[in-house]
Amino acid sequence: MMTSWFMAAMAASMLLLNTWAADGRKYYDENVEVVHIDGKVMCQDCNQGWNEWVHGKPIKGAKVAVTCLDSRRRAVYHACDATDDKGEFDLVVSKHVHGKAIRPADCTVRLVSSPDPTCNVMTDFGGGKCGVKPHHPSVVQRGLVKYTVGPFFFTTPACEEPETSKPDDEDDD
Repeated sequence: MMTSWFMAAMAASMLLLNTWAADGRKYYDENVEVVHIDGKVMCQDCNQGWNEWVHGKPIKGAKVAVTCLDSRRRAVYHACDATDDKGEFDLVVSKHVHGKAIRPADCTVRLVSSPDPTCNVMTDFGGGKCGVKPHHPSVVQRGLVKYTVGPFFFTTPACEEPETSKPDDEDDD
């Protein structure tokens, strides 16, 4: 008897929770005009000890870009941001550009450049080289929706992997 009551109460709470979540998405879709995409850019130096290599150090002034596509897969928005002293960036994307709706899932965030000559080789650790699409908001509050990507990493030229494949135009003679 107690178990069936408990199961009914759990089912009712899940129904209410799902209804609230749907209402939260509705509020977000109708009232938020911009979304924030933030993250960090770090340097991984393979010459350092394991702990320093894993955590990296922030890169000030590194550039990160966002490119967003419309429903027909055409680029309609592009912006860049430079990182601060902590290696953090915050890209602000309007939900409507030139009358076209933009969804964060249709945006790609990627590394552009590093001002540090000792740590300027892009890596795909965290997806920074090929780019990542924001998919789940990290913060949803009244009037604010934020997605977090990365962290993205650069490495030193000494740590760059050498090209091991043969060029296409080389013959096998």
